[in-house]
Amino acid sequence: MPGGPRADSLPGVTDLMHALDVAIELFGRVLFALAAVLFLVFAIDWLVRTRRLSPFGPVARFFRRVVDPLLQPVERRVVRAGGMPSAAPWWALVAAVVGGILVILLLRALQGVVLQVAIASQSPRGLYALLVHWTFSILYFALIVRVAATWLRLSSYSRWIRWSVPLTEWLLRPLRRWIPPVGMMDVSPIAAMIVLWMGEKLFLLAW
Repeated sequence: MPGGPRADSLPGVTDLMHALDVAIELFGRVLFALAAVLFLVFAIDWLVRTRRLSPFGPVARFFRRVVDPLLQPVERRVVRAGGMPSAAPWWALVAAVVGGILVILLLRALQGVVLQVAIASQSPRGLYALLVHWTFSILYFALIVRVAATWLRLSSYSRWIRWSVPLTEWLLRPLRRWIPPVGMMDVSPIAAMIVLWMGEKLFLLAW
C-alpha cells in the first residue's frame, strides 16, 4: 500500500513469500513432468488411432482399453465441433497444458493477495484501503465484462455474464439517461469508469 510498510521490512511476510515461491516452483516442475508424460501417452494414442501402430498389437489393445475411455469426453466435444476423433489426444494435451498454466497463474495471484493482506494488516487504515481497492476492482471487472459482452453480442442472461449485471446496472442506468450515445456508441461505461475512479479516491480520502 502507498506509504505503508514494505514486504522486505516484515520478516514474517518475507519468509511466507519465499515459501510460496518454492511451492509454486515445485508445483510448476511437477506440472512440467506431468505434461511430458501426457505428451508421450497422447502421442502413442494418436499413433494407435491413426493406425500408424498395428491395431492388433498389445500396445494398441492396451490404449483402446485404458486410455481411449478416458478421452471419450474430449472426443465427443471435438466431434461436435466438427473435428476428427483422432485429434482428441492432442486437444486433451492442449487442455491439460492450458489448465496447468492457469493453475500457476492462479497461485501467483493468490500469492499477491497474501502479500497485500499481510502488508495491509499492519494497520487499520491499510486494511480499509485494501478492502476499498478490492471492492472497486470487482466493480471495474464487472463493467469490463458488460462492455465485452455487448461487443461480442453475448446475452446478459448467460451464466458467464449475468453476475455482472446487478454490480453495474445501478450505475449504468442513470448514466444512460443523462449521457446520450455518441453516434452508435454508448459512452456510459466510460463515464462509469470515471465515476468509479473518483469514488475510490473519495473513499480512500475519507479515512
